[in-house]
Amino acid sequence: MDQFWSAPPVTRTLTALTFVQSLLVYGGLHSAYYVPFLTRLVFKFPPEVWRLGSSFLLTGPQLDFIFDLYFMFTYGSALETNSPRLNGPGDFFTYVFFVATVILPKLTAGCYLEGGIFTSALILAFVYTYAHHNKGIKTRFYFFQIRVEFLPWAMLVITMVRFGWRAALLESMGIVAAHMYEFLTRIYPAFGGGKNYITTPGFIRRLFIKTSRETYRSYGTAYRSTGQTPASASPASEEPRGWTSSTQNSWSGRGTGRRLGGG
Repeated sequence: MDQFWSAPPVTRTLTALTFVQSLLVYGGLHSAYYVPFLTRLVFKFPPEVWRLGSSFLLTGPQLDFIFDLYFMFTYGSALETNSPRLNGPGDFFTYVFFVATVILPKLTAGCYLEGGIFTSALILAFVYTYAHHNKGIKTRFYFFQIRVEFLPWAMLVITMVRFGWRAALLESMGIVAAHMYEFLTRIYPAFGGGKNYITTPGFIRRLFIKTSRETYRSYGTAYRSTGQTPASASPASEEPRGWTSSTQNSWSGRGTGRRLGGG
């Protein structure tokens, strides 16, 4: 549980939801009918809106159950914690929302291919962005050492060999979405003189700033005070702010008691 809570929040939530839904589906406890994105079911009345999210939260069967969770957690965590361009509060959440929005209806994966499950496309988007932010390093791909720039393309080739061109085309939408994010947020503003319109909204930043003040321990959650730094707080001044009752906090600084009218 310590390792789980120490993971970055967006990746932790995505991986946990994917694990639970995949376990329920492949364990026969939840029908796979309610998971995929299907245009005719989303755009009807009443709309089955949960398919907009559930279609990103189902791994492949058998060994793909392990590999998909591993890739999602590994590359999602790397982007959320170490990316030089996704290091602000809520930036990774905005990135995931944009990529998912492009994969779903805007390009062919959602409407024209009637893709259904987009987990692999989302994972490939993570890998593509990670490769762009870490150019020049080498990484292990199965039994080979390759440059990280070739990693998303190698994964795409493996998908084509295993499942055919249609699965590879659907998965490649992750590369398209990630490259679109890279173009609109870095390439076009830097070299085309345009403006970056894909920024993290203020309420998202405030939400992540608020949640980042929590530190998790094996015996519960502790909250750091934002009004006083540990260096400036003396043990005596911190004591009434600890795990004491409100009554003690109110009267502990009043001094010794005196009997009224006494000498």
